[in-house]
Amino acid sequence: MSISTNTNTKKVAAPPVNVGCPGPSYQEIVLSDRVRGPDGGVPAVLAPVRNVSLETNDISFDRYTTDDFFQREMQHVWPKVWQFACREEDVASVGDYFVYDIGSYSVIVLRTTTGLRAYHNSCLHRGTKLKPSNTSGWSNDSIACPFHGWTWNLDGSLQEVPCSWEFEHLDYAANSLPEVQVSAWNSLVFINMDPDAEPLLDYLEVMPEHFSNWWGYEEWYTRVHVQKILSCNWKTAQEAFMEAYHTPVVHPEMTKVVGDWNMQHDIFGPHTSRDLCPMAVSSPSKDHGMSEQDLLEGRLARSVHDTSDSPVEAGESARSVIGRRMREDFLRDFNKDLSHLSDAELMDSLKYNVFPNLFVYGGPGLPQIHQVRPLGDDPHRCLFDIYVLAPVPKDQPRPEPPTMVQITEADSYQDVPGMSEASGTVLDQDTQILRWQHEGMRASHKGAETLSGYQESRIRHLHNTLDKYLNAG
Repeated sequence: MSISTNTNTKKVAAPPVNVGCPGPSYQEIVLSDRVRGPDGGVPAVLAPVRNVSLETNDISFDRYTTDDFFQREMQHVWPKVWQFACREEDVASVGDYFVYDIGSYSVIVLRTTTGLRAYHNSCLHRGTKLKPSNTSGWSNDSIACPFHGWTWNLDGSLQEVPCSWEFEHLDYAANSLPEVQVSAWNSLVFINMDPDAEPLLDYLEVMPEHFSNWWGYEEWYTRVHVQKILSCNWKTAQEAFMEAYHTPVVHPEMTKVVGDWNMQHDIFGPHTSRDLCPMAVSSPSKDHGMSEQDLLEGRLARSVHDTSDSPVEAGESARSVIGRRMREDFLRDFNKDLSHLSDAELMDSLKYNVFPNLFVYGGPGLPQIHQVRPLGDDPHRCLFDIYVLAPVPKDQPRPEPPTMVQITEADSYQDVPGMSEASGTVLDQDTQILRWQHEGMRASHKGAETLSGYQESRIRHLHNTLDKYLNAG
């Protein structure tokens, strides 16, 4: 695969859907890059502009604040959808296990001699959890109940019942652990409690094809895993990361070096959507009068690449310098040739959303995974997990998965070991506003939210898909 640096090749950007937005569209920004797609245009994976006209009615806050709606989600949505449980590195060896909880549901993910298996985390004797919530580790060659010692093989078959003479009526074959569907893609392990659910790769729609263009996460290890407890509904937190309409207000410092209102929002199917956010450009919300050198230094100050020896030469832009530096750095440090990737694929935020609660970033510029899920049976609290990834070091063994760091609202991401100050600041800003929003929903006289037509279209799409599951019963 080749890339184009032919600045004489003229290509026309796809028409922007957000036609009233000031400043260039995402497609226009990519088309102005020095390194583009093989034909001199926008790379094929970034070229689709897929958004649809959705209804404009208000969305009731009852969907965020009432126990009734929350319980409907627990009954009709969470047991029916594919959801990210852990990474393959968390269950790398035979006997490794990981416990994934969602509401009152609990699932054990295991590595067996025949691959991944998953089971409902409940003893078939008297219901005790076989493994404690929020744990992972090694289970040897069996799973034993911590209460009375009933034991199962890793394949789920019942191995031993203490005082077996007391259970002559027990059918061993009928008491294998109830299975949960489990499947892996791009180093991510997903579970689905519905035995009739469609295969994971079908559920992910365009994502397997799109991500095949980039550096697979199998070659990346988790450098930081932080989980924050938030005082809001899971959707309140989820939706904060589905739009950049809030950026000029919540993150004013970012408007100098990151696009926002001109972010591209694509909807591919009921389960997947994405936003494409340009880096090393100014926000269209304010004219900062930034030079290309200003953009370069401002953006690099917020990234893993330092600013040393990075002047913007004639014919270059801040984006082209960052792209060139990233290719050089990854080749030198990780022996990874990324010459086939455009500038946009290297540096921009390419954030894909998997219904109902997962974000997976494409490309090496922002290698992260985000997940939001309810905390127990409380519609007013949720867990926000962030996985920060890094390439496996060249000629070195894969590092062990880190211990998850759990923080509260009162804690700062900046204090989490391994989290950069810039990322920590932005995440603090994002999460500190969520309690106010959720409390405002509960206090609201209007009782509903009014969404924008384009920038918040994926929030409406989330609710539309939610309704499909709720109405399916």
